[in-house]
Amino acid sequence: METPENEIFRDSIGTINEDGKRAWVFPKKPSGRFYKYRKLISYFLLAFLLLSPFIKINGNQFLMFNVLERRFNIFGFPFWPQDFHLFVISMLIGVIFITLFTVAFGRIFCGWICPQTIFMEMVFRRIEYWIEGDRNKQRKLARQKWDAEKIKKKGLKFIIFAMISFIIANVFLAYLIGSDELIRYITDGPTTHLNTLVSLTIFTAVFYFVFAWFREQVCVIACPYGRLQGVLLDTKSIVVAYDHKRGEGENGRKKFRKNEDRNSLGHGDCIDCLQCVHVCPTGIDIRNGTQLECVNCTACIDECDHIMESINLPKGLIRYASEENIEKKTPFKLTARMKGYIAVLAIMIGLLIGMLFLRNDVEANVLRLPGQLYEHKENNIISNVFTYKLVNKTSNDIENVTLKLMSHKGELKLVATRNDFVVPSQGLAEGTLFIEINNSALTGDRNKIKIGVYQGDKLIETTTANFLGPRSFK
Repeated sequence: METPENEIFRDSIGTINEDGKRAWVFPKKPSGRFYKYRKLISYFLLAFLLLSPFIKINGNQFLMFNVLERRFNIFGFPFWPQDFHLFVISMLIGVIFITLFTVAFGRIFCGWICPQTIFMEMVFRRIEYWIEGDRNKQRKLARQKWDAEKIKKKGLKFIIFAMISFIIANVFLAYLIGSDELIRYITDGPTTHLNTLVSLTIFTAVFYFVFAWFREQVCVIACPYGRLQGVLLDTKSIVVAYDHKRGEGENGRKKFRKNEDRNSLGHGDCIDCLQCVHVCPTGIDIRNGTQLECVNCTACIDECDHIMESINLPKGLIRYASEENIEKKTPFKLTARMKGYIAVLAIMIGLLIGMLFLRNDVEANVLRLPGQLYEHKENNIISNVFTYKLVNKTSNDIENVTLKLMSHKGELKLVATRNDFVVPSQGLAEGTLFIEINNSALTGDRNKIKIGVYQGDKLIETTTANFLGPRSFK
C-alpha cells in the first residue's frame, strides 16, 4: 500500500509548521472513561501537591526540600545534611522506578501523574474551555479581531491564569523554605521581605509563561524524561498505540458511509475522522506510530472508542498495547531488562530501609581543634582540645545530655557550659571540650578515642576522634 503524500514520515516536531513557526494547538475537550479516571487521579494529586507543605507529622512538614540549608522532609521524616546520602538513595530509587515503569508502560507517567500535564490539562485548559469554548470556538477567537468580546475573554483568562500562577509560586516557595516561614512572610507584609516578593513575582511569571504560552512545548522540547523514550521503549513496551492492522485493512482507510460493507471492500475500521488528532494535546496523529510528543494521556483512546461505538464497530482501535501485541497478539510479560531493573530496585529499597533503621535521632561530631597540639600537664597528663557538635533530628528537645570518654580512662571537661545540657529540637548544640588522658594509656602520637553521648544514663550515640600524644621512640 502506498503511503499518502501527507503521511510521509515527518522530520520535525508536530508543533512546528512548514515555515518553521509555532503551530498553535487547539485540542478538542476530551471526554470518556479514561478521562474520568484521569480527573479523579489529577484532583487527588493536586490536593496532595497543594496541601503537603502545610501538613505536619510530629511537628515536621510532610514534604520540604530546603536546598539552601540542605534540610529535607520526606513524608514527615526530617533529613539533615548528615543524612544527604539517604536523600540521594531515595532519589535514585525514584529514578529507577520511573525507568522501570517507562520500559514496561511507556510514557504513562507523563499523562497521568506529571504536574505539568495535570496543571495544563486539568486546570488551565479547563478554564480555557470555560471562557473561550471548545476547539472550534477557540480557533475562531484566535482569528478574530481585537474587539470587545475578545478583549473581555482574553483579559479574564489572563487574570485567572496569573492568579493561579501566583498560588503555584507560593506553594513552590513553601516546599523550599517551609510553610511556617512562608506564613510569617505573608503576615509580616510584602514590604518587609522585598527579596522574597521579587522571587515570587519571577516564579509567577515563569509559571504563567509555561502554562499560558509554552504549554505542550515543555513536554516536547524541554522535558528530558520525554527524550528517554527512544532509549527505554522497545517492541514489548505497553504504550498508547493505534492498531494499524485492524485500522488500515488491505486497502487503507476510508470515510464512513452508512450501510456500506467495508470488509468486502478491504478497508480498515479507521474512518479517517481525524478526531484522535483534534483531541490530542500535543497535536500529533497517533496513527503514525509512537512519537516523542505522545504523553500517553489516552484522550485519543476515549475519542476513538466513542466514534467506534457510534458506527457499531468494536472499541480498542486505539488502545494500550505493545507493538508485538498488535503484530503478533503477544501478551505482556516481563523481559530480562525489566527483571534487571526490578532486582536493582529491590536492592536499593532494601539498602534504604536498612539505613533508615540504623539512622540515629542524634548525630555527634567531635573534631580536634585545628592547629592545636597536645598539652603536657602535671602527673604525666596529656590534654587535647576539641570542638563538638550535636544535631537533634527530632521535633523534641533532648535534655540532660552528657558526653563521656568510653575508650580510655581519663577526664572530659566541657568549656563554658554545664556537664549536662539540652540539644534543641531540630537544632544543634556545639561548643568546646578538653580531654585529659594519662600518657601511660596512650600507644603513640595518634590515638583513636571513643566518646559516648548519653541522655541521663542511656547511651544514644557514639563518635570517634583522634587524640594526639608524645611520639614514643623505641
